Amino acid sequence: GASRVGSNSFPKCKDGRMRWRNFVALGDSFTEGMDDPYEDGRGYRGWADLVAGRLAGDASGGDFGYANLAVRGRLLPRVVKEQVPAALAMKPDLISFAAGGNDALRRGFDPDALLQRFDDTIRDLRATGADVVLFRWADISTRLPGGRVIGPRVRMMNDAVTATAERHGALVVDLWGDPAFANTRMWSVDRL
Repeated sequence: GASRVGSNSFPKCKDGRMRWRNFVALGDSFTEGMDDPYEDGRGYRGWADLVAGRLAGDASGGDFGYANLAVRGRLLPRVVKEQVPAALAMKPDLISFAAGGNDALRRGFDPDALLQRFDDTIRDLRATGADVVLFRWADISTRLPGGRVIGPRVRMMNDAVTATAERHGALVVDLWGDPAFANTRMWSVDRL
């Protein structure tokens, strides 16, 4: 489920439609939609495209902007350096941010630096007035070699996502306990 920390509903206009007019998705392959192709093979659609389609349908007057800036394999510092400025130039009122998972899979993972940069980035995104959606990761530790190392990292990052969301008033989508992720069809051949 998704909720704003401290609230149980998404912001809506008086007519019940979503109030967002410009959605920008930031991150890595999770947001790019890797291995979730359009039926006609013209690229990846992924969750962000599906959400944007729904939001566009809910937009009054049909005026809705969307950009998916996510790039597979990106580490958090590159997402922040490359995608955040481009997103801010678009003046979105809704931003999704899902990055840091690739960093956690690396040998040289520096959790303190990563989590501080993550928190600073979310603070800066929220300071624009945009609503920000964050994600608590699904449990990938049972699917990957090195699960004993990866599991504690994912739990630590999920705790940080929750704390950052509480500090800065972000929305959180919690994938950790979602039973849908036990279905092997949800996972690509790389087990991610």
